Amino acid sequence: MRRMVLALAALLVASPALAQEPVGCDKFKWPLDKEREMLAKPAAVPASGAVTVTAPLASAFKLGLFPADAAKLPMPPTRAPKPGTNAGAVTIPALPKAGLYRITLSEGGWIDVFQDNKEVKSVAFSGAAGCAGVRKSVKFDLDAKPFIIEISGTGASAVSFVITPD
Repeated sequence: MRRMVLALAALLVASPALAQEPVGCDKFKWPLDKEREMLAKPAAVPASGAVTVTAPLASAFKLGLFPADAAKLPMPPTRAPKPGTNAGAVTIPALPKAGLYRITLSEGGWIDVFQDNKEVKSVAFSGAAGCAGVRKSVKFDLDAKPFIIEISGTGASAVSFVITPD
């Protein structure tokens, strides 16, 4: 019985270490050097509800966010935002061609993508703490049509993002 209690205690102590996110810019699942460079100089996007970005592959953008309960997102988030977090949305014009694209954020947060009023499921994601200017990158298979990016569940009042082909 004592051994079982000790084993359970050891497991409980080790569990937080297993759940921790990787730390460092080299811990992402794919290279993000280009994204880090672009995110260092984002163009401002007005924080006035759902806004539209032009030339989405040319640079990073900084999106002002609102309290989640007042953000007026075009589509309901697929994950309910926690109380006290912020959200925002941006409309992206059709990309040059269909394919796999990465949406990379400067801050932690939940990324939803909607195309033709339907959720686009992510293909892969990567996150790491302790990397200045980059926190999360998610891959989506997108058609060459306009789409909406919604960012929610973040404590930040603004988040920079960049879209890059995979």
